[in-house]
This record gives sequence, structure tokens and C-alpha cells, in this order.
Amino acid sequence: MSDLFWPGPSDEEHSTEGVGTEDTQRLDRAPDEPEPQSAPAERATRPWRTTAVAAGLAALVFGGAGVGVGAALENGNGGSGADSVNSGFNVAPTSSQSTVAPKSYAAIAARVLPSVVSINVSGSGQQDTGSGVILRSDGYILTNNHVVTAAVGGGTVSVVLNDGTTAAARIVGTDVEDDLAIIKVAKTGLPAATLGSSAAAHVGDPVLAVGSPLGLTGTVTSGIISALNRPVDTTQDQQNVDPFGGSQPRTTTTVISAIQTDAAINPGNSGGPLVDASGAVIGINSAIASTGSSLGGQSGNIGVGFAIPIDLAKVISQELITTGKVSHPLMGVSLADATDSNGNDLARVQAVSKGGPAEQAGLQVGDIITAVGGQKTAGADAVIAAIRTHQPGQSVPVTIDRNGVSKTLTVKLIDAATAQG
Repeated sequence: MSDLFWPGPSDEEHSTEGVGTEDTQRLDRAPDEPEPQSAPAERATRPWRTTAVAAGLAALVFGGAGVGVGAALENGNGGSGADSVNSGFNVAPTSSQSTVAPKSYAAIAARVLPSVVSINVSGSGQQDTGSGVILRSDGYILTNNHVVTAAVGGGTVSVVLNDGTTAAARIVGTDVEDDLAIIKVAKTGLPAATLGSSAAAHVGDPVLAVGSPLGLTGTVTSGIISALNRPVDTTQDQQNVDPFGGSQPRTTTTVISAIQTDAAINPGNSGGPLVDASGAVIGINSAIASTGSSLGGQSGNIGVGFAIPIDLAKVISQELITTGKVSHPLMGVSLADATDSNGNDLARVQAVSKGGPAEQAGLQVGDIITAVGGQKTAGADAVIAAIRTHQPGQSVPVTIDRNGVSKTLTVKLIDAATAQG
């Protein structure tokens, strides 16, 4: 069975080397993916103790009671030996040694769990919890920006390791636009996760999601990759808070080119890893689709979850660890959603920044962008997400439709901070 569900990859180690988008209808950051419409998503973080947790605890209590009743009935059978208790039943023989198939769910989980942490955050009048992945043995941990947002302006962050120990953490850096953050604990010798390649992932590949849904630490769920390059707007309540005070916090649009999975992801899974058949991290769980119903104020799993590709997260993480900040690609256009005669989503160029990368490449107002980097795009969010998978300085082929004629132009992206500064 293990070979059926976990084909291919051996236990060969993946490299952990290397560890890095604006939007709006203004493509100073950019998109990804070919799907017609971006999915409305909800953060997979959860507010502190909610009704959902209470329900979970009740289930655990009843579960414990059930075990107790079972033991009482068994012991009350009148006999002390196995034959007395199991009389008439076909019971499998027990072994003093427990074995796990090397490519089974259990083996993958055992490999990953030591590198996953639960994160508790307090600040700004609220308490949140989420998950994280240990990137380096010297204490650097990757999570979502929205997991630690409450503590950015002054608050506390603590981490619960897989062995049950707790450690205070500090925020090293955050990236609002890509919804990623790095925190650090003052510990060494930690079990760092193995980072894989999201570019090597395929629709249908088996995956595990690991984290602390509803505060239940060390939870593992299984599923497959349902889609790739899914443009997902996760802006919602994510805010760029000025740690030095100031006026109203401003909301920054966040559109990610996500890995979609049906592995159960719930509030509290945010920041935890999505891993492949070899146990390598291929994504950071970030959001879930919502139908409007809720558990304690937030929706639960409906089989549509989203993870930030690890190839992007590795670059962002390295920048945050090294400098505490990140660079974002800028294309220099404003986009508007449109549709063709068949109702298909389109991304129409509404404005082109004078002297910017797009103008230099030859893009014009009215052009319809149909692909970025060879990847088909449908709608403004898809273009934004696709651009955000690239880095400043890269030359990216952008395919457009102009008056019914298709052509591909090469746009050299620049650093958005440099352009604005």
C-alpha cells in the first residue's frame, strides 16, 4: 500500500540551500497561474480559544471516557487470560516490536514532526496561534506573516517544540506581500526540515499537511495536490502595521500563486508545512477556502486549502534572515479584470508606468496579458501572482493579445522599493 500512495522519491535528501510582489490592480507586484478566478480565501490562523476548540476538547473527553468504559467491560469479563477476553474473536497476534513501512504516512510524519512547531502570539489586544517550520538548527523558524502580525507593534511570541518544551521567540522579519515571516528562538541543535522543490510538484501528488489546527499540536492530515499556480487573494485582515506608531494601518494586497490541496487545513495550520512523499517541504500552508459557515467565528476545512510554494518561500526566508527585509518585483502596469465574448477572464492593461519595465518592453494600454513566463493567466490576479513568483532583475516573457494578434514581449523586472524610492 505504501508504494501505491507514496511512489517514486527515495529517501534521498533535498538541498536546503537558498532560501524570495505588489499588486492591486496595479501590477507593481504580480501574479501567477492560469485559473479563471482567484479563490476567496480565509486565513488558516485562528483566534485564541474558540468554540471549535471547546468542541474538540469535549470530543477528547468523551473519547477518554469511551476508553475507560471499554477497559471496565473487558476486565469485568471474569477471566484474566487472553483466551478469556478474546474468546470467539479472530485477533491478530501482537508483536513486541513495532515496524513502519519506510514510505508510509507514518514514516513521513515521523520524519517531519520534529521540525514543526506551534506558535502562540499575544499583542494588539488579541491572541493567536499558528504553526511554523524549523529552517535552521540555530533557531530560525518560517511561518506566515499573519500568524505573528499581532506582535509586530509590540507583543510576545512563544514557540512550543515537538518535544513539548517552550521557548520565547523574536520576530526577525516579515513580508506582508508574500505573507511570510521569520522568527527565532535562542536554541541550537534543532531538527531543521528538509526543503524540497515546489517546481517539481505535480497535480495528483500525495502530500501531508502538518501543524496545530485549533491548537491541536502535532496534527498530520493527508491528501493530494489538487491544483498548481492557483491565484489566491489572501489579503483579508492582513495589515501592514507601523511598529513606530503613526496613522491608520494600511492594508497591503496579497495575491499568491498557491499550491491547492485537499489535505485538511484548519485555523491554526497557518505557517505549517505541506510535505511531499519524501518528507520534504514543498509549501507553507496559508489559507483555506470558505463557504461562509463557521466554527467559533472561522470556517473549517472543506477540502480546499492553499500553500505558498517553497521555491518562493526559500528566497524570501533567506532575505529576511540576512537583511530583515525583502525585495519585490515590479512590472510597471495597472491591470483591470475583463472578460471575452465567451465569459473567460482576461487581464487588460489599464495604465503603463512611464519609463518602467513594461513600457520599455513595449506593452501598451489595452493589451490583454494572456501568459507570464510561459504560464497561461486568466484575470488580473493571475498575472499578479505569476509575476510575484519571479525576482527583481529577471527577464520574463509576457504574452499579450493586441487587436487580435498574439505576441510575446520580454519584461525585465525591477525592485519595487528602488522604483518607489
